[in-house]
Amino acid sequence: MTIDMSQFYQVFFDESDELLAEAERLLLELDIENPSSEDLNAIFRAAHSIKGGAATFGMTDMTEITHVLENLLDRIRKNEMKLQAEHVDVFLAAKDILKMQLDGHRNGSAVDEDAVSDIKVTLHTLAQEGGQAIAPPPQALSLAVEKSEEIKPTKAATQVDSATKQYQVQLPELPEKDVIALTEELKLLGEVESLPPEGKRHVLKLATEESVDNIVAICSFIIDADDLSITELGADNLVSQAQGKNTVSGQSGFLIEVPEVLEKDWATLIAELELLGKVFVQPVVGNLHALWLETEESRDSILAVSSFVVDVDKIRVTTQEAAPEVEAIQPQPAQAKANPLDEGDFGLFDSNHVAKVAPDPVPKPETVVQVKEAPLENKRVAPRREADKAAASQETTSIRVGIEKVDQLINLVGELVITQAMIEQRTGSLDPMLHERLLNSVGQLTRNTRDLQEAVMSIRMMPMDYVFSRFPRMVRDLASKLGKKVEFVTNGAATELDKGLIERIVDPLTHLVRNSIDHGVESPEVRAAAGKNPIGRLALSAGHQGGNIVIEVSDDGGGLNRERILAKAKSSGLNVSDNMPDGDVWQLIFAPGFSTAEKVTDVSGRGVGMDVVKRNITAMGGVVDIRSAAGYGTTISISLPLTLAILDGMSVRVGEEVYILPLSFVVESLQPSASDVKDVTGQGRLVKVREDYLPLIPLYQMFDIEPLYREPEDGILVVVQADGKKAALFVDELVGQQQVVVKNLESNYRKVAGISGATILGDGGVSLILDVTNLLRSSRQLITEASIH
Repeated sequence: MTIDMSQFYQVFFDESDELLAEAERLLLELDIENPSSEDLNAIFRAAHSIKGGAATFGMTDMTEITHVLENLLDRIRKNEMKLQAEHVDVFLAAKDILKMQLDGHRNGSAVDEDAVSDIKVTLHTLAQEGGQAIAPPPQALSLAVEKSEEIKPTKAATQVDSATKQYQVQLPELPEKDVIALTEELKLLGEVESLPPEGKRHVLKLATEESVDNIVAICSFIIDADDLSITELGADNLVSQAQGKNTVSGQSGFLIEVPEVLEKDWATLIAELELLGKVFVQPVVGNLHALWLETEESRDSILAVSSFVVDVDKIRVTTQEAAPEVEAIQPQPAQAKANPLDEGDFGLFDSNHVAKVAPDPVPKPETVVQVKEAPLENKRVAPRREADKAAASQETTSIRVGIEKVDQLINLVGELVITQAMIEQRTGSLDPMLHERLLNSVGQLTRNTRDLQEAVMSIRMMPMDYVFSRFPRMVRDLASKLGKKVEFVTNGAATELDKGLIERIVDPLTHLVRNSIDHGVESPEVRAAAGKNPIGRLALSAGHQGGNIVIEVSDDGGGLNRERILAKAKSSGLNVSDNMPDGDVWQLIFAPGFSTAEKVTDVSGRGVGMDVVKRNITAMGGVVDIRSAAGYGTTISISLPLTLAILDGMSVRVGEEVYILPLSFVVESLQPSASDVKDVTGQGRLVKVREDYLPLIPLYQMFDIEPLYREPEDGILVVVQADGKKAALFVDELVGQQQVVVKNLESNYRKVAGISGATILGDGGVSLILDVTNLLRSSRQLITEASIH
């Protein structure tokens, strides 16, 4: 049966994106002088998995890059080559090339073949510096598996041969492409020579220093290992000696007893202990299960491995000199002392096979190992870290769902919220004594609907790490380009924001970060002269504040220059004065075309960007605030609503119309006295709220409708705040507070000034959602025009 591999393309694309992002993060965190072996292994595993997936789908261009890349990484992680800063730079460049190739396969976008050739040459050059040539990349389907760490040779083995060994590998009847692929993979282990076939079986001769287990591991990913036969040529029954019952020199025997254990746990424990050595199962006596283990590992390692299956307090481990006369369970090939990072499934498929080896009796002097089943599960000799266990658990409890399905679910829940509001409104006029049970049920429906809405909305929420993870590489490259040293730190990466906002916030944050590095952080020489640390600090943080999320970009640079900003504003014809408060001066940098850069570069200086930043943030219902101190740095704060789909609002009535005020903008509501309202020439009407005078905005004038009241003392004032400024909206009455589903007005009608969207009320009527920021700006413009006339 032919399998349509195209159905798995999206899985490969998504997982490759994740692997590339993770590899970049680890590369940027590497300590060049003392790199973590754990991080190097993780980077190697990412390249290895991408190579395997690319080969599976026939993307040979990516396979060629990752083939050389993983060989270079392999040498570094095995301490055959010292990691240098040049390596990290090349690895990052290779990551960019792989991303470009991945996008080419996914979207059909152009691929710079010259850049691909350059990076391949660079990787080959670096990989060959140690004098060891790199094996050529596979030309056909290549499912590479990571080579296991060498098994420590036993005394018997070293007496026979301590150098290269010769193996005859007999393959079953295979398509030519699989033979080629397998031959290329075996070349990673040593020299391969094709021998005359025996019937329909292909025969290869392999000269290698690797163990039989490693050969098995390579072959098992391409062919059915039941038909695989590996013969060591010229050995004196070496493999048979290694599989004897008596302990080999350097190994110890342990009797392991476990009372009252489930059969499935006992079988799992045996499989786990086989990773450490040879296992002899004892007969069960009552409820006592026992086995004898021959291994080079310590008692602590045995307990550590066993702890994944049973409680260590129930395990009794005692040392024994020799194995009982019980048939042994042979260790799995390529598992003893194997590298725990082998990933034959390339992250795309699960591998849960249990492998066993049983020797076929053959005459001396040749020793033949008949492999019964391929070892496909990950090998380890030490317990996994808690983080690894958590990650494995997460992989098995998560699914990939298309965003369109999530949006459809959210829309349906939105309709449910509207329907629930209709039911609540219809039942609001019923006698609570006569209809107590019905009203209680409606109340329960309301609570359940809200819980459902919050649960569904959380599906669209994504951690800010999705955004933050893009910046370490950008900061590193830009700082290097500008000759600056910058330490980049993040806080609150786990803070969640709606996916729609996450995608729209990336560009504004990118510009702010670039601006901080270019304009904010000084050069090392300037910082040192000012008595500051030559290494600047750039921080990106996120956190919840009320119903909003606040994102801050902070640097410890020189801060904004008030005099230079004012001078530039005056030369640009902006209406400014020398006694403006700092907050208003800082907001001038958001004016279109405004820039204080002395020269134009490819980073900044053209006067475009900051105005777009503010316009985009405002379009998302957010506000931007700036705090700066000369010599100490600048902090730009962005406040955004958590989601744009559903919001808590206050219903207000003006005449016959009902409007929705987003609750996040509302400060308070009040009914003023006539003496608190003042008419000021050039500023319209002001209302005194405690010690402050706030501009009064009559909504009936803004929307040209007939109100019930024309005097503020007869109606209600709702104090709102946006962009750091307060105002009082004059309405006829407050209707109530409710949760509303936001519907896009622009896509269904057209853009209306002062209106951000619409919603459906409980009575089925449509209510407009007010754009508070735009209202405040429009009211100031109306007052200015009125004063001119």
